[in-house]
Amino acid sequence: MLQRLSLRLRVLLIFAGLAATVLATLVLGLWVGARRLDAAGVGLDRSLDPMLQAGLIAGFASVGLITGVWFLFDRNVARPIEALAGGLRTGQAPDVSDARYLADLGPAARDAAEARARTAEALAEAVQEHAAELAREKATLESILADFGSGAVMTDAKGRVVFYNASAARLLPRLALDRPLDRHILSGALEAAAARIAAGVEATDLVCLTTEGARLSGRMRRIDDGTLLILRDRLPQRPAPRDTMEALRRHAATLVPMLDALEGPIPPALAQAIRDEGHGLAKATRRLSEIMSADASTGRALPAELAAGLDVAMDLPRILLLAEAGPMNGLLRMLDGRLREDGVQPRLRMVMEDPDEARLLLEWDGAAVPMDRLEDWLAQPPDPAQPDLSGTEILATHGTGIWPERGDALARLVLPLHLAPGQAGGTGLTYDFALAGRGAASSRLSDLTCVVFDTETTGLSPTDRIVQIAGVRIARGRLTGERFETLVNPGRPIPPASTAIHRITDEMVADAPDMTAALTAFHHFAEDAVLIAHNAPFDMGMLRRAAAETGAMFDNRVLDTVLLSALVWGGSVPHTLDALTERLGIDIPPEDRHTAMGDTLATAKAFLQLIPALEAKGIALFEEAVAEGRRHARLIEDANLPVTARGVQSSISGASGSRGTAGGESGADSS
Repeated sequence: MLQRLSLRLRVLLIFAGLAATVLATLVLGLWVGARRLDAAGVGLDRSLDPMLQAGLIAGFASVGLITGVWFLFDRNVARPIEALAGGLRTGQAPDVSDARYLADLGPAARDAAEARARTAEALAEAVQEHAAELAREKATLESILADFGSGAVMTDAKGRVVFYNASAARLLPRLALDRPLDRHILSGALEAAAARIAAGVEATDLVCLTTEGARLSGRMRRIDDGTLLILRDRLPQRPAPRDTMEALRRHAATLVPMLDALEGPIPPALAQAIRDEGHGLAKATRRLSEIMSADASTGRALPAELAAGLDVAMDLPRILLLAEAGPMNGLLRMLDGRLREDGVQPRLRMVMEDPDEARLLLEWDGAAVPMDRLEDWLAQPPDPAQPDLSGTEILATHGTGIWPERGDALARLVLPLHLAPGQAGGTGLTYDFALAGRGAASSRLSDLTCVVFDTETTGLSPTDRIVQIAGVRIARGRLTGERFETLVNPGRPIPPASTAIHRITDEMVADAPDMTAALTAFHHFAEDAVLIAHNAPFDMGMLRRAAAETGAMFDNRVLDTVLLSALVWGGSVPHTLDALTERLGIDIPPEDRHTAMGDTLATAKAFLQLIPALEAKGIALFEEAVAEGRRHARLIEDANLPVTARGVQSSISGASGSRGTAGGESGADSS
């Protein structure tokens, strides 16, 4: 029983017992003295008053002395021992100055932590050479699968996702590890294909519908106890562009005689007819553009690939464009060469005025290129070895065009390109094959599928609103690379005091999703996962109070890194996010602090380092962490309790880095 109590509480109980024993002994002594005086004929009316005075003086002196000794012992022995234990469990060398009254224990703990670090470093070096070849093979496989055009999804025996590539994430929005595949694809086609495989075939074709109504074709193959599903888009039935071209010809033919009649003032009826035909021409042109874009190249390229060999005026972002790198780079280099032959020095720049499109700009000082001359350049092949592939053909295969402009004292050529779905960073793969061997009901902290998240808000009161939310997924003790991040339009002005902390302005959220759209998307991302936050009652309170408005019910299980920190280091040290990450050696760049994603990543790294420390204390299961955490209810509330069982907002001592009153720092970040 006593072993479940913290060291400081056990020491307090010892000194409390000592004080009680001293007081009991003093009372007993007074009682015995009074009996003897009474037997000697000294009446109680004469002896009671001096005896009580002496007893009170002795009692207060004894209790004061014991309290002073306990305070010194707690401050100089018990607290440093708890801090040393937390440092040893997390592998961090403790501060010896905090343990200066523990003789050699502090230096010994520091030496042990440093020895552990040296051992870990030596072990890492020992396996590095063997692991290098495996890492190269893994990187090669990832590169092959990441560029694989079809969507690839692998499931375990229970139908839960253990692998997917970028193409699969594009075909099946909100696809995530450790989530049943039948939440994204209607189960009928999957079950029928599985039955065909069970009948004895190695692989089978299938046509399936996603839960969002898209029709996909693919092939299913049995892999050990799970399945591998290769998915492709079914070609849409596109109308032939002949009708659109005929509409363009008809509107143009109608406009010509109208324009010939413009010798005098324009009659109102004629002006209206011209406007109508102009609108029709614009509509037909847009439709033709949509058809051309639908047939555009599906190649992907980074802006740096397209800019190879050119003079670049800026750092190009790492985004993917729908473009074939070779032909498009050849076209840009040909145009660059023609411009330099005219004596100008073009530089390439990129702008993004549309969320689905980027524009490459070749800019120079001087006169703009006439359109007929640009067309002559485009009629030539950038690659002499491919004389049939002219610049015009390259633009046509990409469903785009290029035109000259003059503005901002510079002339330019403008080339728009569509953005490709997916991210340029990383391998494009998300997987954890060990999920297939994990028990579905495992509640070990190292086995949990978690979403670590953080919010930024307009303030700290229950009526405030979210302005940014971010989350990252953890599966089996590692970050999977899956992320969620969005600004949120709170529907009200953001106070300047809050903007001073998280640097989010009204202009930044003006075009952001509203609360319903943002939290619905986050609910899909976090579905079935354990939610983890630093000062979880605040962030969970924001999500749960918005449920009536958004319809997104966050009934997930919750872990709070404030409580987990207290389980490792006790309640005597600060548990702010800054203090926790400093103890764990986690660096938060200043520009990322008080941003939703920056604080989320720091919290996730802290949680992963706390898992082995908690296991060393015998806290390995989710239920054990929650039960032990409730012993620190005075520090912070339990976010797993129903809202009716706790206050609307938590009251935190040493757990929050930016909450305050009018006399302190006020802000909009709970961590």
